[in-house]
Amino acid sequence: MMNKLITRLGRPLVALMGAFVLAIAHQYLFYDQALGVSYPIFVGLLYLYMFYNAKDQRTKPTLFGWTLFGAILLLSLTYVLFHNPFFRGLNFIVVPSLFFLHMTYTFSTKRPAWFKPQMIVDGLDHLIVQSLRHVPTAFRLVKTSAGSTMGERRKATIGKVLMGIVIAMPLMIIVISLLTSADGAFDQLLSGIPGFLSHFSFGEGIFRFIWLCVVCVLLFGYLWGFIDSKKFEWGHNEASDPLLNRASDQHIDRATVHTVQYRSDPFKLELDPIVTATVLVAINIVYVLFVIVQFSYLFGAGEGMLTSGSSYADYARSGFFELIAVTTINFALLMGTIIFSKTERNLLQRINNIMLYILVTCSCVMLYSAFIRLVLYEQAYGYTYIRFLVHAFMIFLAVLLIIAGLRIHFKTLPLAKFYIVFGIVSYVILNYMGMDHIIAENNIVRYQESGVLDEEYLHSLSTDAIPTIINFSQEEHSIMDEHLTEQWKILSEKDRDWASFNLSVYRAERALEDYLGT
Repeated sequence: MMNKLITRLGRPLVALMGAFVLAIAHQYLFYDQALGVSYPIFVGLLYLYMFYNAKDQRTKPTLFGWTLFGAILLLSLTYVLFHNPFFRGLNFIVVPSLFFLHMTYTFSTKRPAWFKPQMIVDGLDHLIVQSLRHVPTAFRLVKTSAGSTMGERRKATIGKVLMGIVIAMPLMIIVISLLTSADGAFDQLLSGIPGFLSHFSFGEGIFRFIWLCVVCVLLFGYLWGFIDSKKFEWGHNEASDPLLNRASDQHIDRATVHTVQYRSDPFKLELDPIVTATVLVAINIVYVLFVIVQFSYLFGAGEGMLTSGSSYADYARSGFFELIAVTTINFALLMGTIIFSKTERNLLQRINNIMLYILVTCSCVMLYSAFIRLVLYEQAYGYTYIRFLVHAFMIFLAVLLIIAGLRIHFKTLPLAKFYIVFGIVSYVILNYMGMDHIIAENNIVRYQESGVLDEEYLHSLSTDAIPTIINFSQEEHSIMDEHLTEQWKILSEKDRDWASFNLSVYRAERALEDYLGT
């Protein structure tokens, strides 16, 4: 039955109608609503819209495609499960970005390789160029459909209906006035209608209508950009090269033409192995000396073996960001050497490989030194979002260094593929680690060991940390009850629709009610 309807209306019109329905859902879920369960619901509807209308464009499912889909699904669910403000803001950018890349990978006729930069270029092409190209298509489709489906007889019928409405209006006014006088219940029912309509202003109605139209046209344009895409060739086309055509017509030496073509090719960077070896040897001498000095007290810093005259706080503050910066530079140097060095099997290549292994090892030691400094700094000054994320970045960078170290020996290791998949998986794991809960737990342990409580920062944590803070307050004789009472008041006063449902907020409300309401 659905296929018959599509055949009757036409595929473009069905896609436009689907976009309009999706635009209505978008406004219903997000207008004047906090993000919650509405977010994954809309993502699911968007997938349904794209995969149904462009099913013939779909490529064969791959492991990476399922990985992207899983990441998008899990990240969209964070709006239901957690309430961390950092990730809620960041995922507002990350989830749509991954979705656009997934759609490009799945539906684009260019069939881009997911581990190459061209994937991003094609994604932007469909998001901007192809989508905007089909904005006029939506308006032409509405105009054509209206003109083709409405014949003269139907137009006459609609005119007669409108005339009947005009005649019926005064009669309805008279009849309604009589009925309301005759029946009080009917009068009460009708009197509520103006109050209901008063919630909607004229300006709000115009805004909602514009919202619907804009979202509908953009959704249709994005979809139709995959179904009817236009390729823009920006590269060099030999058939249309005037220099080559002139060479064939006037018998110009084609070797001259090829020389011009060769010079117009993009510059390919290759690092000379002698230059690379010189740079690596010089910089590794400095790093090895630094590592030797670090080993004299690095692994004993936590037990009090610090340099003379320095405290834990001094050690923690000194050189942390410098070490992170140097390690990042080392990673860039390592990647540049691996990617752009000439592949040769000789003594010089083996020397360069050894230098790269030393570079990786020294970089890992620097990361560990920075890690220890940050741990000591947190023990002295407390745990925060930024310090937690820096910890995660250091672990992430260490794994990247190890993978790059493997690439030095295993030349066929697909570095880009590993990094992309590892990056996506790591980001999803970071979302689900429960950053607020971990920060609250560590600050509580710090208080139990040192007697110092960063109460102000505990107040700034999201509802994810409230159950942990409640348990802490119970154990420490209601030390956080004032803050918890304030949070309960804020949460209880908020009137949330079902679309804004968030599990973290719901659990916090119930926990606060059980703790303070008794």
